[in-house]
Amino acid sequence: MKVLVIGGGAREHALCRSLSQDPAVTELHCAPGNAGIAQVATVHPVDQLDGAAVAALARRLGSELVVVGPEAPLVAGVSDAVRAAGIPVFGPSGEAAQLEGSKAFAKDVMAGAGVPTARSYVCVTEAEAVEALDAFGAPYVVKDDGLAAGKGVVVTDDRAEALAHALSCDRVVIEEYLDGPEVSLFAITDGVTVLPLVPAQDFKRALDDDQGPNTGGMGAYSPLPWAPEGLVQEVLETVLQPTVDELRHRGTPFSGLLYAGLALTSRGTRVIEFNARFGDPETQVVLARLRTPLAGVLLAAADGTLDTLEPLRWDEGAAVTVVVASEGYPAAPRTGDPIGGLDEVEAEGAYVLHAGTATGPDGEVLSSGGRVLSVTATGADLAAARELAYRGVARISLKGCQYRSDIALRAAR
Repeated sequence: MKVLVIGGGAREHALCRSLSQDPAVTELHCAPGNAGIAQVATVHPVDQLDGAAVAALARRLGSELVVVGPEAPLVAGVSDAVRAAGIPVFGPSGEAAQLEGSKAFAKDVMAGAGVPTARSYVCVTEAEAVEALDAFGAPYVVKDDGLAAGKGVVVTDDRAEALAHALSCDRVVIEEYLDGPEVSLFAITDGVTVLPLVPAQDFKRALDDDQGPNTGGMGAYSPLPWAPEGLVQEVLETVLQPTVDELRHRGTPFSGLLYAGLALTSRGTRVIEFNARFGDPETQVVLARLRTPLAGVLLAAADGTLDTLEPLRWDEGAAVTVVVASEGYPAAPRTGDPIGGLDEVEAEGAYVLHAGTATGPDGEVLSSGGRVLSVTATGADLAAARELAYRGVARISLKGCQYRSDIALRAAR
């Protein structure tokens, strides 16, 4: 099978790594890719937001499956262009991807499907925002309605900060604060059948002990030893399947990866948000534990045959990933610095997945973004996986880099 992956972050590196280990994959391509992806796939330049260009590249390569990784191409309708070219594609249509592209749309779908979520207001004026903030009180939760690369959400006790964020966006969703631990649960779907994966937890705040600003994610781990028994089945029945059914009934079937961000509150499980693609950094740990070859699963979602698959097989151990970010992230990330120690990480029992990296003129690997890379490791349990991941992180040299030291610490203890 010839597979083309669209994107160039750590999520796409994790996907390419898994696909490169699948015996069914005879050719693996990625566009635009990054310095790390180039080690496991042939990379190609492309404007990943240009559906016609992506479809043309897929045709030229003879691709038998296209996997669209990031949210922006999905919302831009890149999957639609590839489907129109007659090529199987893993990723929802532009219309269905509004589940992530518009938080107001997601709230409307959840209301129609009877999915439990936070009470909320959609606000476009200052008066509406003020009224919503006063209605819910602190902690204030203000979400940019559109895509914001994982950084459009402000959770704060400072009303002035909350209002300022609301006024900086064209439209916002202001909602009640949900207490309790958070869980990320991915599900692969063909628009009818829903196949949940294993749950993971990520760390959104930049600093240890959940301090600092929200980021795109600073690390993740799986499994969750503290999660209630039966959680996955509960979420399948009350969240995932009803959402997929609702979208199909609306005439916008969702085929691809449905990501549910959940809060296990004192009043039960509630949906914080939906994403329309694999999440970063949770993908790194979920795919690290997957033992079923990936390509066949993604193709079954693309061609509507998920119901014919055997149950997925998983590693019984644990996986931990730690994100190494550049100096100044998330506000003003420094870029262009050489990264050392990459070839030493594997000696510690871990591996590197590139995100914001590029190849310099002399072949050296340079930082090119805020979240530069993630170091992932597996082990018999969380403590073992965590130790290997941090030993790998210690091998990385990047001027001014930062990372959290407490990923999976509480769960391991």
